Amino acid sequence: MSSLKDLLVITASNGENLKLAERFVQMGQKLGAKPELLDLTNLDLPLYNPKTHAEQGIPQITKALNTQMASVPRWVICAPEYNGSIPPVFTSAVAWLSVQEKDFRGLFNGRPIAIASFSGGGGMELLLSLRIQLTHLGAQVVGRQLMSNNNHPAKDESIEDLLHRLMQMKPLLL
Repeated sequence: MSSLKDLLVITASNGENLKLAERFVQMGQKLGAKPELLDLTNLDLPLYNPKTHAEQGIPQITKALNTQMASVPRWVICAPEYNGSIPPVFTSAVAWLSVQEKDFRGLFNGRPIAIASFSGGGGMELLLSLRIQLTHLGAQVVGRQLMSNNNHPAKDESIEDLLHRLMQMKPLLL
């Protein structure tokens, strides 16, 4: 059996969404996947700014992030809702990642992705915004999503079901 990672669990928060991401990693291991956790809040990733990009080019950390993400065929994204939308750390990462290749969709195009949120504000606006953005980038977003909060914590069965759905999907060859 290959030792290559087959599931990347990305968190855009070092709080409750990190805990949710860790649960996805644990469940992935239980289901026989080879997951890897990526906490975007641990990266020294600069805010995307077209002027900075034009003057300084693409930061090395972004190139390494692109390599890491490209090497894993399926992703789970765990993010909180920020002001009714996507957290800035994720938006900035996507902006940097999308300017690295000739095709801005290159990293995302055809990739199976599941989305989940633990959010004090409800999370539905985040999940809708994230689904729209990822679909625009060409990703195959799993039809089911996971929304949780203090009053409705994520159930193990829901995490397991979402991972089963994701792991059955194959990246599209473009």
